[in-house]
Amino acid sequence: MPEQSSPQRRGRLFRFGSGLVALLAVAGYLVVQYVTGGSGGPGCKVVSGKGDGASYEFTPEQAVNAATITAVGTARGLPERAVTIALATALQESALRNIDYGDRDSLGLFQQRPSQGWGTPREIMDPTYSAGEFYDHLVKVPGYTRLPLTVAAQRVQRSGFPQAYAKHEPDASLLAAALTGQSAATLTCEGRPGATRASGADGVRAALVRDFGRDVLAPAAAQVDASPSSASTPSPGDTAPSPGDTAASAPSPGTSATTAPSPAAPATTAPSPSGSAGDGGRTVTLPVPPGTPSAGGRGPDQRGWQLAHWAVANASELHIARVAYGGREWVAGSTASEWREAAVAGTAGAERAAETVRIVTMR
Repeated sequence: MPEQSSPQRRGRLFRFGSGLVALLAVAGYLVVQYVTGGSGGPGCKVVSGKGDGASYEFTPEQAVNAATITAVGTARGLPERAVTIALATALQESALRNIDYGDRDSLGLFQQRPSQGWGTPREIMDPTYSAGEFYDHLVKVPGYTRLPLTVAAQRVQRSGFPQAYAKHEPDASLLAAALTGQSAATLTCEGRPGATRASGADGVRAALVRDFGRDVLAPAAAQVDASPSSASTPSPGDTAPSPGDTAASAPSPGTSATTAPSPAAPATTAPSPSGSAGDGGRTVTLPVPPGTPSAGGRGPDQRGWQLAHWAVANASELHIARVAYGGREWVAGSTASEWREAAVAGTAGAERAAETVRIVTMR
């Protein structure tokens, strides 16, 4: 006669079955996130420019928010240390995710509270606004660049766990070095397409204006290249700026990009080079003239790498296929998503490539 299962055995089988179902559900979620380009797992990586082997892996969602926090800081002319403090704070408060919940009425990247005067819930949920608010408070802390990071952050946040910020300083430093352009070709992403923002050249331009302010498009007439092939590439200054894209209409470095005017009409278009891989969409070209200091006094090379890394960080969100600067290029979906030497024909072509950031969209 078959032995009847005991209540204990049935309980164990039930728990095992429940655990297996939960495990399969999590596995399925991660697969979907991977296929759709969601933020369920790391898709980006930043490495140290010092050759010490340090690295940090993070998700496309975190990359977009880190790039915005950095752009807002540098647009105000703030030093890399300010950006590092801001990034470490956001890592602790929200893991660099723009969450709509928190302790009491805390919201957003920095868990700012409407009831404490940080802004309305809608404003705080805007990463550009919330980053600006953080910097507004940080610069009022006397000698903040010389203070330990956890002390500077705590003077702004008034957290119940003031020592928690310190553990994020190494990762925040890596991110700040890459996203301010201090270290070249150190940030990569897989570039799986997302679906949360407008894509194409107009989407890239709008995101640039939102994060950096309108003057990011003003130097030497930032242009949008059409996809049909042609025999040669126009030089950075060959295209006139669109109405409203001049430096005269740009906000001051201290102005939040959320208050900037809406993006101007599409820039004048010009053909892309013949046979360029990845130019099946459209290309936003951002000239970085030699000898011209950028926002915050940064030199052109650092400014160029800041814009290039910003584009890679936004690759999934904005459907960016390729980014090129300084004789190197990043291509979405390539092996290890690494920066590689770009193939540029002729000396003149190499000079133009070194002086412009080219952002090629997937469509």
